Amino acid sequence: MREFIVEADGGSRGNPGPAGYGCVVLDAATGETLVETYEYLGVVTNNVAEYRGLLAGLRAAHDLDPSARVHVRMDSKLVVEQMSGRWKIKHPDMKPLALEAGRVFPPGRVTYEWIPRAQNKHADRLANEAMDSGASASSVKKLSSAKAEADVRAAKAVASPGWAPADMGAPATFVLLRHGETPLTPQKRFSGSGGTDPSLSEVGREQAERAATALARRGTIQHILASPLARTRETAAAVADRLGLDVTVEDGLIETDFGAWEGLTFGEVRERYPDDLTTWLADPEAEPTGGGESFAATATRIAATRDKLVAAYAGRTVLLVTHVTPIKTFVRLALGAPPESLFRMELSAASMSVVAYYADGNASVRLLNDTSHLRP
Repeated sequence: MREFIVEADGGSRGNPGPAGYGCVVLDAATGETLVETYEYLGVVTNNVAEYRGLLAGLRAAHDLDPSARVHVRMDSKLVVEQMSGRWKIKHPDMKPLALEAGRVFPPGRVTYEWIPRAQNKHADRLANEAMDSGASASSVKKLSSAKAEADVRAAKAVASPGWAPADMGAPATFVLLRHGETPLTPQKRFSGSGGTDPSLSEVGREQAERAATALARRGTIQHILASPLARTRETAAAVADRLGLDVTVEDGLIETDFGAWEGLTFGEVRERYPDDLTTWLADPEAEPTGGGESFAATATRIAATRDKLVAAYAGRTVLLVTHVTPIKTFVRLALGAPPESLFRMELSAASMSVVAYYADGNASVRLLNDTSHLRP
């Protein structure tokens, strides 16, 4: 059986402050360097950076040979003791990273050793190079492993600091996950907050599991919030179970109430309520037949929810499990786009979008309708 040595380190200049990690994979028999990796992380704590370095090193070793044994050497007593099972992991930022690190290889195939910093110079140098690269030039240097590089690109899509000045700190980053399919989804029926509140279908549950796997791989989610409806709570539960986090229900994330149109297809609404539908398509203040919620009212609700959550989760990455209209509205408001833009966005079941909110009030849309995690 092949054996690797992983040396990893992470640092934060400020704790929390501008941070990065470095790691190296060595052939245990020859001492040959097989993989070097480093990445700038934005503003996180020193311990989070150390865990991110560990996770990157384990993934790189797994890419080389998933059947190998791995010996991890780090100068972080905290990480070594926690991953060895001797110390408990309580911090919400580190728990999901530690859980994911523990899943890269089967139990018993990874051992941990604390070493003095002087013996961890290779990884320490890479971590410092990552921090030196700064917010505008996050760097990843590899000698091998195309798959690991793809994982880093995926993580940077969620966690990279964008164009904001470094002195503004990390943004509040909302990863917007639409719930998985319900029986109504493939039939393209209106399904809002005023209808039957359907649960996920078998396909929807599979989609939720795939989303959970992708989010665990990225390792950046610190909190999970969900709309109170069944389909979003079920989707959020799948992710929370994988990440070891709790789910907070947020009423402001609920779907629009479509009134008398609930359960109907667009064609059925056009046939039964043609005048109401025409008005609704042209006027964001118009309500669906029977006194549902207008797009203008939804936008007011989402803006208030956004402001509350940005204040509560400044500098953190939060998963919001919600619905089509709320996600499109988050994106529309971030772009400053007109209400009719809602009809020009495609948003698939279990898709992910990302919006970051900075301290100066600006927002950055980083991802829209990503479904790559649903592909076989």
